[in-house]
Order: sequence, then structure tokens, then C-alpha cells
Amino acid sequence: MSICERKRELRRKRHRREKYRIFKRKLLTATASERAAIIEKIRKLAPDPEVVLKNLGLLEAQR
Repeated sequence: MSICERKRELRRKRHRREKYRIFKRKLLTATASERAAIIEKIRKLAPDPEVVLKNLGLLEAQR
């Protein structure tokens, strides 16, 4: 892996982490429909969405 690829990978990772923070903050006041929309956005964003949803405590709530 070249250094340019690594930098892009790190930038994507940092951006995902920032998005997770935003989603976590929005989930505190979200309604059920907003919560479902946020869960779908996380599923599209994350490389392994089940782990992320479990860490945010959303996997059990959805089932």
C-alpha cells in the first residue's frame, strides 16, 4: 500500500468517526422515524455496520 492510499484511508476513517459523533448526538432527540433513517445512513457509511450499531446501542433496539 502506498502512502497516498494510506492517507486517503485515514481521511475516510476520520470522516466516518466524525459522522458517528454527529449521528450519536442526533439520536438523543430523534423520533422513531428519524432513528430508522439514521440507522440506514450508518449502514451505508460503515464498512461493518453491525459492529457500529452494536457499539451505539442501536442493534438491540431495532430488533
